[in-house]
Amino acid sequence: MTDLSLLSAQDLAVGYRSGAFSPVDAVDALLARIHRLNPRLHAFIDLYADDARLAAEGAALLLRAGHDLGPLHGIPFAIKDLIEVAGKPYAAGSKIHLGRPARQTAQVVRKLVQAGAIMLGKVHTVEFAFGGWGTNLHLGTPRNPWSAEAHYTPGGSSSGSGVAVGARLAPLAIGTDTGGSVRIPASFNGITGLKVTRGRISNTGIEPLSPTLDTPGPMARTVEDAAVMYRAMQGADPADALTFGIIPEDPLPGLKRGVAGLRLGRITGSDCGVIWDNEVAAAYEAATEVLARLGATIVPIRLPGPFSDYARLSHVVMAAEAYAAHGHLAEDAASPMGEPVRARILAGRVAAKDYLQLLWRRPDMQAEFLAAMDGVDALLTPTTPYPARAVEGVDETTAPSEMTRVVNLLGLCALALPDGFSAQGLPLSLQIIGRPFAEAEVLRIGFAYQQATDWHLRAPAL
Repeated sequence: MTDLSLLSAQDLAVGYRSGAFSPVDAVDALLARIHRLNPRLHAFIDLYADDARLAAEGAALLLRAGHDLGPLHGIPFAIKDLIEVAGKPYAAGSKIHLGRPARQTAQVVRKLVQAGAIMLGKVHTVEFAFGGWGTNLHLGTPRNPWSAEAHYTPGGSSSGSGVAVGARLAPLAIGTDTGGSVRIPASFNGITGLKVTRGRISNTGIEPLSPTLDTPGPMARTVEDAAVMYRAMQGADPADALTFGIIPEDPLPGLKRGVAGLRLGRITGSDCGVIWDNEVAAAYEAATEVLARLGATIVPIRLPGPFSDYARLSHVVMAAEAYAAHGHLAEDAASPMGEPVRARILAGRVAAKDYLQLLWRRPDMQAEFLAAMDGVDALLTPTTPYPARAVEGVDETTAPSEMTRVVNLLGLCALALPDGFSAQGLPLSLQIIGRPFAEAEVLRIGFAYQQATDWHLRAPAL
């Protein structure tokens, strides 16, 4: 039999309905792979093995009885340890909260379970989700599966989610994205990740880092899997006012429309004030050429400001809001908090007027950026300016979020997906930036790209 752990979510769904295998077979295959690889990769922090098997048996019974809940029926998924599952340990990546039981199940988890998906367990996160490299000094840093020898960064803050999907320990995972925390791990692990517009998906039951920037999002092997997951994750939540009045969209009917006739913006590293590795730049150029061959028109655009400025301003907002949420813990020198995270939180002790002035400027900055996107349907950029780096050499005062933070600051949406590999065999990634609430559009563009390339089909040798 095919190794079921290597199949995408939609390939599993097809196999279930053909009778080739069942959700029980899939869960057993994934649990076996997790038991074999997780001691080295350190993606999962809490495995729900018994619960997953019971849920798989129930899913199989329903299918045999003709009760099909849809494309996520019987599909396993991993959950970032920033997200609550009632009664299960919920540490938010912090030694401070080890053993803390969750009081509720996050809306986003409930939505996926209602769609028939199966919880596999919790995966690692950077402490309080505040870091882009994926490192966690106290609870451990997952290993990037694309480097067999050296310990390379998994990307953060959804480090375990990225490694779990990239290493084929789970076909799907929930991440969260405040400044790139879905897209950076997607980039470093060679997978697909969607950063949604705030309000598309409820934040209820998710530990806050920066409430005006935080968004949950799907992480998957393919754009199609991410689209199916995204569709299920949406919906109004009485406990999250941001979701009120936002009508859930179905990206699937338009997913396969192609890109012919679309106008896609392109930039250079000098345009955005960020130095890209040569391999990143070459992969980006090749990706734009693929989309051009598929019928899109590639249009150079002029940005209203460098991405590096947006990243700096985003960090001010993030740090100030993180200090409001976790400053009492960071101020306690005796609390077992990782020092890099403590320093990031304490940097948020800014004057209220400075924080408020920046919030007031954000609508104008968004309007200027959207004006620059006039005449294009989406903007293409690299997701990260370089591939994963060795953990040992990481400068914790920096983050690989130079290309991603603008999306959160300005309330946009974006898709990250593989577009090549470095000479060392590390994944590279394309970012497709869309206007607010244009998730279906960026997914459509990403799907067309993946139909013409095979980067997303490659798996690490483990």
